[in-house]
Amino acid sequence: MTGLELALAGFAVMLLAIFLRIPIGAAMGMTGFVGTWILLGTPNAPLSQLKTLTYDTFSSYSLSIVPLFLLMGQFATKSGMSAALFQAASDWLGHRRGGVAMAAVGACAGFGAVCGSSLATASTMGQVALPEMRKRGYSDALATGVLAAGGTLGILIPPSIILVIYAILTQQNIVKMFAAALIPGLLAALGYVLTVMIYARVRPDAAPTGPRVPYRARLRTLARTWPVVLIFGLVMGGIVGDWNWVKPGVQALFTPTEGAAVGAIGTGIYGVATGGLNWSGFLDALLETATATAMIFFIVLGAQVFNSFLAYSQAPQELAAWVTGQGFAPMVVLCAMLLCYLVFGCVMDSLSMILLTVPVFFPILQSLDFGMTDEAVAIWFGVLALVVVEVGLITPPVGLNLFIVNAVARDIPIAQTYRGVAPFVASDLIRIVLMLAFPGLTLWLVQLLF
Repeated sequence: MTGLELALAGFAVMLLAIFLRIPIGAAMGMTGFVGTWILLGTPNAPLSQLKTLTYDTFSSYSLSIVPLFLLMGQFATKSGMSAALFQAASDWLGHRRGGVAMAAVGACAGFGAVCGSSLATASTMGQVALPEMRKRGYSDALATGVLAAGGTLGILIPPSIILVIYAILTQQNIVKMFAAALIPGLLAALGYVLTVMIYARVRPDAAPTGPRVPYRARLRTLARTWPVVLIFGLVMGGIVGDWNWVKPGVQALFTPTEGAAVGAIGTGIYGVATGGLNWSGFLDALLETATATAMIFFIVLGAQVFNSFLAYSQAPQELAAWVTGQGFAPMVVLCAMLLCYLVFGCVMDSLSMILLTVPVFFPILQSLDFGMTDEAVAIWFGVLALVVVEVGLITPPVGLNLFIVNAVARDIPIAQTYRGVAPFVASDLIRIVLMLAFPGLTLWLVQLLF
């Protein structure tokens, strides 16, 4: 059996293990361990590799950004930022048809900017916005569909844990990845708002209007959102901005890790100052951050073992050579990869998809000519992959965000959520086509800043 054949067989075995509900990190790690054993003919090599691979992976300074952004999201969740964001957006938009649903999208975008987690955004905003929409007579389908879709903004609008992992895997600049994702993230929010507007026109009974809030009250609630603006501006501005005007020669105020630490401290201070974060909540935030970090790092380690097996087998290089030899158009190959993400999104979480596929897909992309630099292709593909992964989170029947929102609204049949999220999936597919046709939507801000 050749290395490529063994790698393909290992990939199939790993997918079978995942379908059998074996934890994804364990499935990748065990497949990689056994595959390396078979390739090298001795168990000593993979055993020795586990020792060095674990240290080499987790001694990386770049990975320290993960628990810090997770802690920032936990503090934001427990400090009441989501309620302030939704109230302000609702006061400004609630009198329009579908306005509260639009407000939920805006609040999800704002909360995602300080949270970085799709599931946390969907869960938190579901608890805040769903009761208000149901109280105002919104249809169950629209109310749950818009929250499931809005939750995906948590992993697209920077900071994003998935983008950090992708940047580390492909050796790209984390700051450039954050900058590249900003415009597609804003386009996603705009697309969802337009979808709500169309939905409300087609089905007026599903999205009623509300009372108009006086401007003085609107300004008061808007003023309460300043911590979100301040923290997001400080973190992203400090990471991406040009601070040469403050101190000559200083391009950025923070490294991404330092920015994550500043964001975590800022959200923590806000939570304590407003009373939303007490001692019990602080301990819960630390525990949940540690649990989520351990889960992510376990998947990362399993992926590293599996990727090492792929490296020994030379499968990515052979696949890249085969694709190049077939003469396929680069855009056809890229579309096929994105289609794989849509399919995997029905059975896998976003982090696992990225860790599993990037080591295989990325060498193939590097062998193709898109008329751009290797760095531009890597950044463009990373954001495209993230957008498609985001669609997988709301694609029936197994989109994770659908189940998160359904857990918040247990009395609403999940079939209603499926119907409600369908227009938002269509909006996402249109955005993917635009990003494929116009790479500048992803790369313009990177080129402007760097």
